[in-house]
Amino acid sequence: MAACTFTEIDKNRAGIAKGDTLLRSARYRELRKTHSRSMVPEHPNTFDGRNTLLEDNRYTLTLPKDKAKPLDKGNQTAVTEFIFVGFSWLMELQALLFAIVLSMYAVSLTGNILITAIIKANQSLHTPMYFFLTNLSLLEICYTTSIVPKMLVSLVSENRRISLWGCATQMYFFTLFGITECCLLAAMAYDRYVAICNPLRYTLVMRKGACAQLAIASWMVGMLVGLSQTSYVFSLTYCGPNRINHFFCDIPPLLKLACGDTSMNVLAVYLVALLFITSPFMLILASYLFIIASVLRMPSAEGKHKAFSTCSSHLIVVLLFYGSGIITYLRPKSSYSMESDKLLALFYTVVTSMLNPIVYSLRNKEVKEALRRVLHGMTCPR
Repeated sequence: MAACTFTEIDKNRAGIAKGDTLLRSARYRELRKTHSRSMVPEHPNTFDGRNTLLEDNRYTLTLPKDKAKPLDKGNQTAVTEFIFVGFSWLMELQALLFAIVLSMYAVSLTGNILITAIIKANQSLHTPMYFFLTNLSLLEICYTTSIVPKMLVSLVSENRRISLWGCATQMYFFTLFGITECCLLAAMAYDRYVAICNPLRYTLVMRKGACAQLAIASWMVGMLVGLSQTSYVFSLTYCGPNRINHFFCDIPPLLKLACGDTSMNVLAVYLVALLFITSPFMLILASYLFIIASVLRMPSAEGKHKAFSTCSSHLIVVLLFYGSGIITYLRPKSSYSMESDKLLALFYTVVTSMLNPIVYSLRNKEVKEALRRVLHGMTCPR
């Protein structure tokens, strides 16, 4: 991490001399711990046009000038890289947080790869429901991998930098996989609706080609939204500061760093959230209302239990993913907190991805039976 220097503004209060380089010193860590929130400017107007950030009205943090290039307007500078603030208020717990996130990431990868392999190896699982589950598992692998590796590096090293293009790439893939999962969960809910409410037409409606079209449409929507949102966000000018108050390149914290008016970008974020997050969620709710009504009309208790058991895994995954996502992107600004936002983002990027294979394997008899056969074949080969 390139060195930054604090220049003297309040020598008596700070207890440091002008020009001291504190990046690796104990005093710097103490200041970071004490002023972790004030170290990140809330608005771009804290940038004074001389490649300098005004912080806490006491210190001036001078950024390396080789990381900025002149703009045409006055003496502003264009940002060519960003620095993740991450979980700076948990400085003493960075190692523990690294171990926890790494463990969850490993469980997520192992579980999703295992479910994909089990479904692929068992002919009895080649049905529409498990076709969508395979897509979901592959999606979860890509989704977490677009975020977690860089976050792990930031937790254990001082390299928290990401280039402008690297940030744009991460934002694109994160948006792509997130929107695709929203659409894919809606397609899975539709599959369950047809299976329970129209069982006689299930094989006709959910034929192989129709399932493939739903999956492809989900991925295409994700690609288009990811491309449009990323292009729109990075069409803005970033002239400083360059510290992203997050652990990855998400849209809301990045918009706070943009120079000029971002109201249209904020509106675009809300529109995308309403169209591609809330709308699929409403379709899922409608599907389950019809499912519940259909199940309650079933005469036998065994039939009701079987119908609910086939839907419970999907419903749990939906609640975990959508609950945290809607709270993050649609809650009012008055209740907005970057600390809570980071914890929610950690939940829907890592925790839900880890829980999905566990939920589907523990609550699905067919997956458990297939897993038991695979493990038995590995431990007791012929």
